[in-house]
Amino acid sequence: MNNTDKTREILRKVRQIEIRTNRLVTDALTGAYHSVFKGQGMDFEEVREYAPGDDVRAIDWNVTAKMDRPFIKKFREERELTIMLLVDLSASGGFGSTHESKRELAAEIASVLAFSATRNNDKVGLLLFTDEVETFIPPKKGRQHILRVIREILFFEPKGKGTNIVEALETANRMLKRKAIMFLLTDFLQGPDGRLPDPGDRRGDAVFRTLRLTNKRHDLTCITLTDPREVELPDVGVLTLEDSETGQLVELNTGSRALRQSYAKENRRRIDNLRRGLRQSGVGVMPVSTDEPYINPLRMYFEKRGSRR
Repeated sequence: MNNTDKTREILRKVRQIEIRTNRLVTDALTGAYHSVFKGQGMDFEEVREYAPGDDVRAIDWNVTAKMDRPFIKKFREERELTIMLLVDLSASGGFGSTHESKRELAAEIASVLAFSATRNNDKVGLLLFTDEVETFIPPKKGRQHILRVIREILFFEPKGKGTNIVEALETANRMLKRKAIMFLLTDFLQGPDGRLPDPGDRRGDAVFRTLRLTNKRHDLTCITLTDPREVELPDVGVLTLEDSETGQLVELNTGSRALRQSYAKENRRRIDNLRRGLRQSGVGVMPVSTDEPYINPLRMYFEKRGSRR
């Protein structure tokens, strides 16, 4: 494929995602984003004369004393927000046993969030990471900026293959001076053995500690990406599996019922431990899988957060 064809394919894919996610934003999430993610405070707007029915707690006593009649302060919600998308581009994201990979799933969800933000005149930024921070795009507004964000998520070619969630979060904390709404999109598979972080494990504790500290400074939601074949193996005979992040090869006889049961049990244990660690960290959690529509978990998450408010 020459450069012209490659550029045409990139534009086609980005446009395809824009059309699909824009429709989802319009049909399924209208109003939900705005009601869930409020501004960071109240901005002073003006002082005006008191009228019957006004809240007496809003009286500006300094102006009232000078004018010899009551005046009140008026405020408006500081609506503008900063949305920061932290997207894991490690090699394990290229895996998908259904119609799309975890990376493609992450791109679509990030697109929905980005278009929801831009409809509310909010800024959107992007941080792409593997075992290092690959690129940082500062938060900005506008459709062209959003399309650039989507293009980078889909087609950026990372240098690294592994995953370093701690470095990604610490970099975002350094770069963002004001409170932001953060979404971390990752499968959480990390390290040379591709394991999920476990509470009580040194590497796992470092991840959960950084998640907790980030959530105190910002509003952090972890969108956990999974694929059904990472939880259960089908009975398809002897398989040779390659770890996409390390290149390690493992041969498995999936015809063994005991092996399949052991594989499923171990992975469910690891997933349960991850969820426990995330819950203890106090972050928002939204699990999604490549074999299920993501709009339902997204809508349910918004509704749950809305009800808590």
